[in-house]
Amino acid sequence: MSERQTLHWTEDGTERSARWRSENGARPPARVAVADDRTRAADAYKLMCEGTALLYRGDHRNARQLLAALTRRVDGKPRTAGGGSRTADAGQSGAPESPEERAARFHRHRARQAQRARVLGMLLVPLDGAHAVPLRRAPSVADACAAAYGPPDGTPSVLPLRELLGVIGAYEWQRKGVPVPALDGDHVHPAYGVFSPVRGEYVDLVAHAPLPGGAVPLAYDVGTGTGVLAAVLARRGTGRVVATDTDPRALACARANAERLGVADRVEVREADLFPAGRAPLVVCNPPWVPAKPTSAVEHAVYDPGSRMLRGFLAGLADHLTPGGEGWLVLSDLAEHLGLRTRAELDGWIGSAGLRVVGRADTAPRHPRASDTDDPLHTARAAETTSLWRLAAAGA
Repeated sequence: MSERQTLHWTEDGTERSARWRSENGARPPARVAVADDRTRAADAYKLMCEGTALLYRGDHRNARQLLAALTRRVDGKPRTAGGGSRTADAGQSGAPESPEERAARFHRHRARQAQRARVLGMLLVPLDGAHAVPLRRAPSVADACAAAYGPPDGTPSVLPLRELLGVIGAYEWQRKGVPVPALDGDHVHPAYGVFSPVRGEYVDLVAHAPLPGGAVPLAYDVGTGTGVLAAVLARRGTGRVVATDTDPRALACARANAERLGVADRVEVREADLFPAGRAPLVVCNPPWVPAKPTSAVEHAVYDPGSRMLRGFLAGLADHLTPGGEGWLVLSDLAEHLGLRTRAELDGWIGSAGLRVVGRADTAPRHPRASDTDDPLHTARAAETTSLWRLAAAGA
């Protein structure tokens, strides 16, 4: 969650200030100008690229139209020097790429994404102390903001319009829920900032893997997020599941989903960095798949600098398994196709942790980006495999 920071600007000759909100951790811009319905996209784009944020006063729908126009300008801008064309940058020039070249291409892609987010994050809107947007034709956002930020405290604030739209979209996911086939179509409701289980293939792996010993009295779900895997394990007959996470939003989200799905009597949600105390015959973990720096709250479920969580899970797994127990590591090999991690490294971490592989189930991704040839990372995504690694202590 963002720290309390203050945005300062001058409007109508008066010095003003408001609380700055940015769940992505962006600092309040040093320069702020006021924009309204007369502001042209070309002028706004120039100012924003130069580092001046625009605080919108006027019609909310016009603000959204301005953001759409700015997005088209950002996305239509030619590649910077060294970036190449989309085709070449996607690794489709014909010549095979080395892992180093693939990694460099990925980092260029992330740098472009960060620059895009920085520029588009310069269009700001006000939020009053009751979580209302004081612009003409603005929708009611009070419920969405309360779900993301907590109850209103009477303090006016300013935030990027893109982030506000993200809050609204996340609230719709939270309100409607995501159907999970492995839960017989029941819905999981992801909270703002908690990764949504829209990629059902990894959930299906956990739903169909053979349980060690045929029955499991206790399981740990490490890094539970929405609690979807804990719920799947409980529905499979696991006597008790201890689900851990460090994010307060994820902890509250997992508890709420356990209640909705009728498994709260068997799923205990605890705050812990990786493992709870003790041992279990089954320990499940779906860590972030890509060793890179996250740039927003929800990206922590995808990007993990240095594979910290993956390596920590493997290093501590043997000490948290009962004799004959298994650890299930759910992991995509996307990082390998991006040149960010090798299979040899993963094998080495497994071996050095005193573990052995007793089985593995693989599945292909079903999400739309896997077949999107316009995606700059299409080559890697098309080759991706998601696996459930069944691990046991080497001496067991």
